[in-house]
Amino acid sequence: MGIGVSHWRLARAVSTRGQLGVVSGVGLDALFVRRLEDGDPGGDLRRALSHFPLPGAADQVLRRYFKEGGRTPGTPYRDLPMFDHRVSVEREQVAILSTFVEVWLAKEGHSAEVGLNLLTKVQPPTLPSLYGAILAGVDVVLMGAGIPREIPLALDQLAANQPATLRLEVTGSTADQVETLRFDPRRHWEGTPALRRPQFLAIVSSNSLATMLARKATGRVDGFVVEGPTAGGHNAPPRGTPRFNDRGEPLYGERDEVDLPALARLGLPFWIAGGAGSPAALRQALAAGAAGVQVGTLFAFCQESGLDSSLRQTTLAGARAGTVDVFTDPRASPTGYPFKRVVLEGLPTVTAARKRVCDLGYLRTAYRKPDGKIGYRCPGEPVETYLAKGGALEDTVGRQCLCNSLMANVGHGQLREDGTVEAPLLTSGDDLKSLRLFLEDREDYSVADVLRFLLQEVTPLYRPTAPQEASATPA
Repeated sequence: MGIGVSHWRLARAVSTRGQLGVVSGVGLDALFVRRLEDGDPGGDLRRALSHFPLPGAADQVLRRYFKEGGRTPGTPYRDLPMFDHRVSVEREQVAILSTFVEVWLAKEGHSAEVGLNLLTKVQPPTLPSLYGAILAGVDVVLMGAGIPREIPLALDQLAANQPATLRLEVTGSTADQVETLRFDPRRHWEGTPALRRPQFLAIVSSNSLATMLARKATGRVDGFVVEGPTAGGHNAPPRGTPRFNDRGEPLYGERDEVDLPALARLGLPFWIAGGAGSPAALRQALAAGAAGVQVGTLFAFCQESGLDSSLRQTTLAGARAGTVDVFTDPRASPTGYPFKRVVLEGLPTVTAARKRVCDLGYLRTAYRKPDGKIGYRCPGEPVETYLAKGGALEDTVGRQCLCNSLMANVGHGQLREDGTVEAPLLTSGDDLKSLRLFLEDREDYSVADVLRFLLQEVTPLYRPTAPQEASATPA
């Protein structure tokens, strides 16, 4: 669900009702410090920070970012240094603290399981983010948007408080130019006991990727989430020669369908995602051998969601009226992957007129400079800057800054020098267009309403190692 939509309150509400609540970890460090700058209403972040085991780290981040009563009106948020392959101890600790706090709050006061979702493509913050979540006792890690082959071993290493590494993808590198991301817990403290290793679910869109991960991952893969092209956020590109419909959306075909019986033969539990937010979809998933479904859209617009309340209510009104649409945009995302965006008259949204700036940098990619050093660039940054870094002009056409827009989706958009605030860019699965059927007899709804609706014919519990039991899981 992107930055801060599936936050700790939503995950906690789902987990305490017997399912797997999942917090989004992407961009969480920037959101974490912005929440502190806004005064941490209710004191939740500070309560979680008081339980952080690394001596002095919480006090340091509070001194730097917390503002009693919030920012002075007209003051922009402070910029965190953008994460790359070599960062300071202090910058790593912000990433560690952010996931620790989010998972700790989601798990507070109960013993149910909580998951963390990260994007494989967003590489530099991955290891410290995983470590912070493990320190907080995260039960499941879910990762897609790439090939998370090295993550199982990294989880083993981090849980043992040992150094962990990931290979950094660097455009323009030769076979002998191997760059590695390294995280060493001993850089932060010594003598810590071993931690519990979370389950790992890989998010896949093809049988070949699932098979490769099951057989060739660096460690134990505990299951899969099979995500189709109707899911919100980023979609995997269609296989084969690109084709588009009359609206300019990419077309998917038989080659993009996952062979579920073949997937079941791998012997690992799997959950169906994308268009799975209905009792009928859950029944179909169970009949196909799945352990259950992953649901995003219904939870994204419920009362416990982290979405800005005005965006949520405007979208729900459009859904009730049948005027909301979802467009699979092949150009918006700097990643080059198709990206779902909500289309609704009256809904604030980012436009092509936005002045380009890249100051969060999560979707930057590493590239090899002519002098052999590593640089970072993003097709959503100023065009002249991207071109000066060796990027191609055609890569910049239509690109939006998802990092800033997704932050605005949850009410933490940056204030710019001209007095404007970054505009949102709302994403959703295709299920949003049929949400009016769910809203037929209600003006608003909660997590409890969603689960009663989904599980009206089954009463499952989440069991990641028991594929015979069904579950409904938000991402």
